[in-house]
Amino acid sequence: MQVPFNDLGRFASENAGDLQTIIERVVKSGWYILGKEGEIFETAFASYVGVRHAVGVNSGTDAIALALRALEVGVRDEVVTVAHTATATIAAIRMTGATPVFADITGDHTMDPKDLEKRITARTKVILPVHLYGLPADMPAILAIAKKHNVKVLEDCAQAHGAMIGGRQVGTFGDIAAFSFYPTKNLGALGDAGAILTDDDELAARLRRLRTYGERERYDSVEEGVNSRLDEMQAAVLSWALPKLSERNARRKEIAEKYRASIKNTAVTIPRQSIDKRSGVWHLFVVQVDDREKFIAHMKAAGVGTAIHYPRPVYRHAAYAFLNVDPAQYPTTEHVVARIVSLPNFPELGDEEIDAVIAAVNSYEA
Repeated sequence: MQVPFNDLGRFASENAGDLQTIIERVVKSGWYILGKEGEIFETAFASYVGVRHAVGVNSGTDAIALALRALEVGVRDEVVTVAHTATATIAAIRMTGATPVFADITGDHTMDPKDLEKRITARTKVILPVHLYGLPADMPAILAIAKKHNVKVLEDCAQAHGAMIGGRQVGTFGDIAAFSFYPTKNLGALGDAGAILTDDDELAARLRRLRTYGERERYDSVEEGVNSRLDEMQAAVLSWALPKLSERNARRKEIAEKYRASIKNTAVTIPRQSIDKRSGVWHLFVVQVDDREKFIAHMKAAGVGTAIHYPRPVYRHAAYAFLNVDPAQYPTTEHVVARIVSLPNFPELGDEEIDAVIAAVNSYEA
């Protein structure tokens, strides 16, 4: 049996009729940018997460960059985040001209609050924790540090739609939050899309200006902005998909818990996503092994697709060599990144496929 790492086509095929209806409705409306579909989704998503405002933008990367701009981050500022994340997080910081500063992570892949405090300087403007693989970062500890040092907090929620801390959704803890709706996310569009969430009325108003050339109204730019708007087609698809999110997250959890209960190979370290009061949504199921290449080759021979999220810390990319980061300062990041492998975990994965993944992992010999 061949088990793909992911297959977006299954969900699309199962719902082809609904998607066709949505596409036809938007096309026939004759309005494709900043219309009713976008307004409907922004209202629904803000309500789902539990904030006052959602501002739809072009992508999750733009969501981070524009959120930082709304927080007045610029060239001489520093933003503390993690290096174990998608490059998009760092690219967005650099879009503002600011300098990314890295904190190490814990063994559960999220920002280490103890290391975070060591990285704060007089130039620190924002702390940017990443809720990675669906697991929330330790927001109570991070917020306490932010308050102590009088800095703002931007949550990167790109992989954590619906994740909770003490019964409260991520995206509601910081001053502002960024979401991605890239097709592979727990809540995905049919292309690039993102949103910025906040309870701050002034921030929300500014974000709506920034996403459209800084315009207060049509053809009246009161500050420099960009073109980063959530189009009507993606908004309509997201409005349709949002009520399905809880059920799809539940299926991801069901798959993950079956893996956790049935994978018995002691050479493979199994993740958890229920830590203290933090409850994840299993965007990815990421194991750790000592010999990653050998494990991946074994899984491939067994017909199981895998991936690596992410194969190197961002500071090891050539594009960010100018930061002159000393890897020795990030022992947990370095250890984890060399060992991680993502297993298939998408809602349309069949029970026989799940069993095949488990059998392949359990037959691996280190």
